[in-house]
Amino acid sequence: MKSVWIIDDEASIRFTLKEALSREGIPTLLFSSAEQALKGLDTSSPLVIVSDIRMPGLSGLDLLRQLNKRNQTPPVIIMTAYSDLESAVAVFQDGAFDYLPKPFDLDHAVKLIKRAAEENTTVALDKEIGTQNHDMLGQSSAMQDLFRAIGKLSQSLSTVLITGASGTGKELVAKALHRHSKRSNAPFIAINTAAIPKDLLESELFGHEKGSFTGAQSARTGRFEQAAGGTLFLDEIGDMPPDLQTRLLRVISDNHYYRVGGHQLIRANVRIIAATHQNLSSRVNNGFFREDLFHRLNVIRLEVPELKDRREDIDILAKFFLEKSATELGVDSKEFTGDTLAFLRQLEWRGNVRQLENACHWVTVMSPGRSVGIKDLPPDLLNQNKNLDNRSWIQALKEEATQRLNSGGLNILTEFNKDFERTLINQSLVFTRGRRIEASKLLGMGRNTLTRKIKELGIEDKS
Repeated sequence: MKSVWIIDDEASIRFTLKEALSREGIPTLLFSSAEQALKGLDTSSPLVIVSDIRMPGLSGLDLLRQLNKRNQTPPVIIMTAYSDLESAVAVFQDGAFDYLPKPFDLDHAVKLIKRAAEENTTVALDKEIGTQNHDMLGQSSAMQDLFRAIGKLSQSLSTVLITGASGTGKELVAKALHRHSKRSNAPFIAINTAAIPKDLLESELFGHEKGSFTGAQSARTGRFEQAAGGTLFLDEIGDMPPDLQTRLLRVISDNHYYRVGGHQLIRANVRIIAATHQNLSSRVNNGFFREDLFHRLNVIRLEVPELKDRREDIDILAKFFLEKSATELGVDSKEFTGDTLAFLRQLEWRGNVRQLENACHWVTVMSPGRSVGIKDLPPDLLNQNKNLDNRSWIQALKEEATQRLNSGGLNILTEFNKDFERTLINQSLVFTRGRRIEASKLLGMGRNTLTRKIKELGIEDKS
């Protein structure tokens, strides 16, 4: 039986994976360097290779490139403690099956190795890593999933729909998809469909001929022509007027179009990436967005997480934005104190990463010293914290309801009721240390009713 090869210069990693795989009946061979593993390939063939990315001598990526020169290669999983976007893209573009950020969950690692062993297929090398992008940072699991998806999509030209709240960095994702694609040497053209008046948007997208309308004193190429061979990024696609939705659908379906007032057929040679902060499914259900266009755009969907859902990334983002602002202004970089970082991590960040970047720029300009304390932060952040402390739960409910309504939410009464009951029951069980009879009396309901609701609401049993 073939074995799983584990390559890492850390003995503890080799031992831990070996023990975990042994419990699953999977044989292993251990190597402390890529050079040792390459010698072993002369006499045997592994089922799966699991290799660290940074080791003395040859790196995991060097090993991967050596393997790709052979006729048959096993699936390769790269382990890395440096799990940024560039590492993820490089790993996939160099032919890896997947990558495993350190520190990893052991059960997840075993499942991933098992899946690789089952498939045991070769992923072809496509091209070398593209230009670095340091604006997309994050060690959180949500960002790691996003990096992994971008890496996998580097081998594809599929249409992508990027969703997420305003300020999360959807255009950065679009640029990363373009930069790490086969169209990276061609133009990346972006247009915000919500920022251009309806009467001008058609001309902006498709161009116009001289004299086609009042003010058209010369012919003009549209964004589709400007992006020829490359990528066209349609931001805030959910706000596109209905008649232009129809025309866009026709262009995607037929791969050609006419300029406004034109008669010459123009081929549409672009990859389309669209983005929106709105719930397009809800807009389709409410009749504001064409369902057939939605399905054309929604081939691959990437969700960009809100900053409040990746709070562990705030420290590295804040440091990066402070250094970026200092470089732009030609001054020494400032530094947040530990208390200040802890304060920043508990804020709501409704403006997401963009709000954090603006705050770091404000601090660079306005803060008096190099070390930035809580009192040195922008007033809006300090006031936000006061508002969080002073506002009633009724006010918080109003704000949440408004946010869900604005994003096209449906059945919000049902969802709020579930959240309300789940929260009260959870806190009552915590207060009574899991004693359901006491909790049911505090809540004013029968014990059987409480038991039923615990099951219906998926509440963890604290008894």
